Amino acid sequence: MAAAARELNLYESQLYARRSKQQQQMSSSERESELAAENVRLKRQLAEQAEELAILQKGRDILREAPEFQYL
Repeated sequence: MAAAARELNLYESQLYARRSKQQQQMSSSERESELAAENVRLKRQLAEQAEELAILQKGRDILREAPEFQYL
């Protein structure tokens, strides 16, 4: 690290700070991609549950309908 700092005319502490900042940015971008993937998964799950609820409500409505024929 010392040789690289000399070549770049920087202090070692500056290189360490830049490396640390770069690692934080990479970890935050990784976190953002993880959150985006989780968001997609949760949206898919929400859509599935909404569909299941609609099916149950439709089934309930069908069962509550009056029969179309009369018993004699």
